[in-house]
Amino acid sequence: MFYPISAYIGLRYARASKGNPFIAFINAFSVAGIALGLTALITVSSVMNGFEGELKKRILGINPHILVDTTDAVTVQQITALNHVHATTPMLESQGLLQSPRALHGVMIQGIDPDTMPSDAIISNHMMLGELTELKSGDYGLVLGRPLAAMLGLGIGDKVRLLSADASVYTPLGRMPSQRQFRITGIFDVGSELDDKVVLIHLNDALKLLRGKYDELAKTRLFLDDAFAWQSVTSELETMGLTSSNWRQRQGPLFDAVSTEKNMMALMLALIVAVAAFNIVSAMVMVVTEKRGDIAILRTQGMLGRDLINVFLINGLYNGVKGTLLGLVGGLLLASQLNNVLDLFGIHLLATPDGSGLPVDIQWHQVGVMLLMSLSLSLVATLYPAIRAARVQPAQALRDE
Repeated sequence: MFYPISAYIGLRYARASKGNPFIAFINAFSVAGIALGLTALITVSSVMNGFEGELKKRILGINPHILVDTTDAVTVQQITALNHVHATTPMLESQGLLQSPRALHGVMIQGIDPDTMPSDAIISNHMMLGELTELKSGDYGLVLGRPLAAMLGLGIGDKVRLLSADASVYTPLGRMPSQRQFRITGIFDVGSELDDKVVLIHLNDALKLLRGKYDELAKTRLFLDDAFAWQSVTSELETMGLTSSNWRQRQGPLFDAVSTEKNMMALMLALIVAVAAFNIVSAMVMVVTEKRGDIAILRTQGMLGRDLINVFLINGLYNGVKGTLLGLVGGLLLASQLNNVLDLFGIHLLATPDGSGLPVDIQWHQVGVMLLMSLSLSLVATLYPAIRAARVQPAQALRDE
């Protein structure tokens, strides 16, 4: 098969470097460094993606993605047609206290309509006992998280007193917070830090507790297909003249911290790949020095400087491509089998609430960026030696032979 003379000579030099043990060692070291660095980068990034995904699913599954200050049926229908809006449901939020014979604990009260909650809502899919549909208007049922139930010593059927911080009534003893006795009808376990902070009651029961009207207190909760798409949805709501609140106002600092940590880890591992890639410079400089006579002969035979540059670019990229491919295969294998590898070494990390080990999310666009970065660094590392080879003077090089 025919291919350019530059490629032929460059590949021949790359394979013939084994004749010099020291050059061969540096080549092998640079290939191993690129492969190990890229493997670590793919694996760590996939684990960080998994952790971010778990946080997004569990914390933002309980927190409303967006709450819109409207319940008008026509407006809600228009909102449902917006991009990224998966489902809508009426909702009411209020702060309160949950009192049991054992303790008193502050909670966020969510008044919901079980009939309009989407079937794939995370709490619906993580009910330990009971169901959300058991919340009936007028029955004063309450659903709470497993940690909160354990803290207050509550179980299904137990009675608990719920006090609202946003409503009060006048009594012979003075002004008192509005309160009512509820019965535990369900316990969920999402595995989120909000499991001990949120309780759910029927929307109509919440209105009675808060002594308010539906049009005054209820809002529309938006479920997005991607919680991180909140900005575009919020912008569209603003163009409709609607005010809203979103999860960023509550959980933004947490996700900013996770994103910063993920980016810093990626940067540190990318620097490892860069250091390994620039080991190619050492090997290439020695190859150029060793092949000065060959370079001079090629120049006297009429080879142009740009062709010589191509020869040594191909020579250097040979190791870069080899290390990148090994790193890609190693990274994908290690990331996909990470929990099995940890189990093999007796390391059992129960990082997810269901105890399934480390969450791993391989994102292919990220892997593509890493491959391009590795190949680009390898290319940059070969530029100086290749240009140096093109500047070799044939007369001086042959006089030294």
